[in-house]
Amino acid sequence: MATQIFVNLAVSDLNKSVEFFTKLGYTFNPKFTDEKATCMIISDTIYMMLLTRTFFQTFTQKEIIDAHKAIETSIALSADSKDEVNAMVDKAVAAGATIPNPSTDYGFMYQHSFDDLDGHHWEYVWMDPNGMPEHQDS
Repeated sequence: MATQIFVNLAVSDLNKSVEFFTKLGYTFNPKFTDEKATCMIISDTIYMMLLTRTFFQTFTQKEIIDAHKAIETSIALSADSKDEVNAMVDKAVAAGATIPNPSTDYGFMYQHSFDDLDGHHWEYVWMDPNGMPEHQDS
């Protein structure tokens, strides 16, 4: 069985977050959804748990940061093409996201990012494995 990943993110308004990510094409598992949390399905092995800040706080004694002011992580997901990268960022912006940086094109790799409604940083990346530069030993 492949390893699964469940990333937990604190959100200010669960309903608005669900609405936002639905506009990006993501779906949610109703078995793991209530007024405190939802399970967003990214792939067969990647899940994003969106938890209200109050519920998230029950899992830690640490302070939950304001992702609009500090970064706790950068969530990077692969895309099948540069066009798919741009389409996801365009959908996010149309749904209320902000763009912190312009896209970057390295030829063999293209990336673009956005910050979601709660300030969490998302990056979509396309890579051409045949175009990657050769690793050179020094």
